[in-house]
Amino acid sequence: MRRFALLAFILFAVLQLPFRSFAQSSNTGTSQALQDVGIEEKLGDIIPLDAKFSTVEGDSIRLGDLLEEGKPVILNPLYYECPMLCGLVVDGVIDVVDELAWKPGKDYLVISFSIDPLEDHNMAKEYRSKYINKLTNTNAEEGWYFLTGKQPQIDKVIDAVGFKYNEVQGTGEYAHSAAIIMLSPEGKITRYLYGIKYNEFDTRNALFESADGKIGSTVDKILMYCYQYDPDSNSYVPVAMNIMKIGGLATLIILGIFLTLFWVRERRKKQSQNFDYN
Repeated sequence: MRRFALLAFILFAVLQLPFRSFAQSSNTGTSQALQDVGIEEKLGDIIPLDAKFSTVEGDSIRLGDLLEEGKPVILNPLYYECPMLCGLVVDGVIDVVDELAWKPGKDYLVISFSIDPLEDHNMAKEYRSKYINKLTNTNAEEGWYFLTGKQPQIDKVIDAVGFKYNEVQGTGEYAHSAAIIMLSPEGKITRYLYGIKYNEFDTRNALFESADGKIGSTVDKILMYCYQYDPDSNSYVPVAMNIMKIGGLATLIILGIFLTLFWVRERRKKQSQNFDYN
């Protein structure tokens, strides 16, 4: 009985060894992949406009050829076979695109590009069809591009925007951060928004800022003048000085209207008195 118990213990230990070894190896690989992953913000830099990618139709195109005058850009690094995070980021972009009064294609652009050089335009096309159908905005897909590219072209853009990622060895997956990057119509990096959910107000402010105030209504421009990006909270917060300026201007306008109405009333009153006297 004692020998049987010892044999059973040894057999159990042997059966458990491969699993434990695999788990340790997997955890080690993941830990190594997570090293140096993150984002180094490069605000004010210009992305490489000559970087070439493939559209969902397989056509070669330069990033600069996608940019349009007056239209800011939401840049979305991802890879199409990502098991979770990239899909969550795209869902977050879809949600905020549906919430925005501004329309992609008309007011701004969205460019998603794969960081995996093994992915091709067919995968991008399938991914586009899967996610673009979630949009409720009519024709919102007209200003959203899904691209693939070769490693040197990918590296040019990744290095330019500071998006640091690593391949998880043996899995075909990549360790990376969750963020979208705002570009001016000329391709200048203007803002980073982090996470998998994007506040409509913050996104609208970031697009407005990227377009140098050239999109949106007068009301939008007045409202956004009162807010400024706070890197500590990763959101736009009220600026007391600007709010006071707007408040002071509004007070002057209201006072001017009141004084004008008072002056017109008094003038009519005097004219009426003069008429009665005559």
